[in-house]
Amino acid sequence: MTMVLAFVLTLGVLIVVHEYAHYRVAVACGVKVQRFSIGFGRVLWRRQPRPGGTEFVLSALPLGGYVRWIDDREFPPISPAERAYTFGAKPLWQRAAIVAAGPVSNLLLAVVLYGAAHWIGVDEPKALLAAPPAGSLAEQAGLRAGELVTAVGVPEAGQPDPEWTDVRSMTDLRWELTQAAVRGERLHLRVADRSGHGSRTATLALDRLGSREIDAGMARRIGVGQPYSEPVMGEVKPGGAAAQAGLKEGDRVLRVDGRPVADGLSVRERVRDSVLPDGSAARQVWTVERQGRLMELVVQPRVATEGSKRIGRIEAYVGRPPEMVNVRYGVLEGLAQGAERTVEVSVLTLKMLGRMLIGEASLRNLSGPLTIADYAGQSVQQGLAYYLGFLALVSVSLGVLNLLPLPMLDGGHLMYYIFEAVTGRPVAGVWLRWLQGGGALIMLLLMSLALYNDVARLLGLH
Repeated sequence: MTMVLAFVLTLGVLIVVHEYAHYRVAVACGVKVQRFSIGFGRVLWRRQPRPGGTEFVLSALPLGGYVRWIDDREFPPISPAERAYTFGAKPLWQRAAIVAAGPVSNLLLAVVLYGAAHWIGVDEPKALLAAPPAGSLAEQAGLRAGELVTAVGVPEAGQPDPEWTDVRSMTDLRWELTQAAVRGERLHLRVADRSGHGSRTATLALDRLGSREIDAGMARRIGVGQPYSEPVMGEVKPGGAAAQAGLKEGDRVLRVDGRPVADGLSVRERVRDSVLPDGSAARQVWTVERQGRLMELVVQPRVATEGSKRIGRIEAYVGRPPEMVNVRYGVLEGLAQGAERTVEVSVLTLKMLGRMLIGEASLRNLSGPLTIADYAGQSVQQGLAYYLGFLALVSVSLGVLNLLPLPMLDGGHLMYYIFEAVTGRPVAGVWLRWLQGGGALIMLLLMSLALYNDVARLLGLH
């Protein structure tokens, strides 16, 4: 129920802001608006404050909305007295402003939402690194468990030293990693020990990554992003493999099969990788410390299936909660950070769409309403600041998507107006019908693909 309510609230806020911006700019330009609708299909509720004025309605299908104004081409015949109030009678710049108002409002809303999340502040994992997986870029760069990342830098062309950006949390680090991976650029990390001393520089060769998907597989190949956690046993489920081996909550794991472990992630990876070629899981000898005493316990992981892969499980969590840091900004700094993040997400979205278009990124990266609903529910449970950040992310995506030069979208209409500005005449009606039909087909295909990806993720097929 929380997921459904969060999803409806997310769509409701973004749709109202988008359509209300169209409506307000249209009214300001002297266009007569007949209907302002949230949703499509059968009308559930309607209100018309004054006779002949705009009708405000709530419709059954809440996956969008629309603003209907009078227009010579769509609502003939128009009386001579009303012709001056039609959309088509307005100057080109006013028509463009009315159409652009929706997506621009979503981008401005994202700035405010990101700013508000920064004002509230969130507790985020400190940028303490977990042990890098074997063969990962992090291991090749010499990064070690427990090191603190204090800044990141991307080398500029012709400059010997990168421009450094401070890292305040693991969330900041993951964001910088994602951007650099999409751009295919090397990323320099300034790291120190847990207390911030002994600073040195390491370089992640993300330009050699060659990944088509921003997914968990890519994250493992990079080897950075999981926060450090001490190798201490957490909850142990009764009757599970860990409980049968005699492990208890609070045990500190020192070695697995005689090999020292660096952190909780290292132990979890050893368990996952315990499956043998014949499909069974190998026994492991764990050396643990319990109340100052050393003990050796034989652990027999159980085999489980994760997607198409067989992994080991012990029905217990290994690792203490990561060290947290509160990230909060002042009013002006928060808005500035919100504007910067909005620009960064917009550019990243366009780059990912471009890479998918030319085949450099997988179409599996495209997400739909089920993924949005899932993330909306998760962010609400994490707190208001997290939900505002998620809402801002979706708002940016909606704004960027609507500015794409595709028929049926606001960006497509803006392309018509650019054509009109260059040629001095509007797009011919027959071309409009063909373009709108083609645009509708493209949108249907994209929505179907996004929904398929959502279902595949939920079923563990991706």
